[in-house]
Amino acid sequence: MKKLVVFLMMMLPLGLFAQEKIALVNPQEIIEAMPEFADMQKQMTDMEEKYKKEMQVMNDEYQKKYEDFVAQQETLTENIRLKRMQELQDLEQRTQNFIQISQQDFQKMYSDLLMPIQEKVRNAINTVGGEKGYTYILDPQVILYTGTGSIDATPFVKAKLGLN
Repeated sequence: MKKLVVFLMMMLPLGLFAQEKIALVNPQEIIEAMPEFADMQKQMTDMEEKYKKEMQVMNDEYQKKYEDFVAQQETLTENIRLKRMQELQDLEQRTQNFIQISQQDFQKMYSDLLMPIQEKVRNAINTVGGEKGYTYILDPQVILYTGTGSIDATPFVKAKLGLN
């Protein structure tokens, strides 16, 4: 009798899981289908182009000063030669600082633009989960196996967001 009670107690949690509805959703697929994501990519590309142009200006300036220095270094006095070498080092430092700051700006802009998109998707997933009565909605990129009875909620979330 004790064994029967223990067996029933062990089976109880399995019975509870059988009643739960679990669905899968691919948030990356949804995000990539959103018009906001296309706008974000355009803004990021525009920013990248501006930084590339500025970087090209800086490189051209350095290259010209370097070529002038190499061509004239034999005829320059020691004091002027040291001054020009310092100018070249300063340009190199400015270029390195510019690269670092541009990367930080790029990452910040990416985060600032992506956050509202992710929030919109998260809200849509929560709404679909509530409407469809799902206990869990999981990202399939993390799951190692899905059975044939798994539910893909991605189309429902896309529909909630008005995407095809």
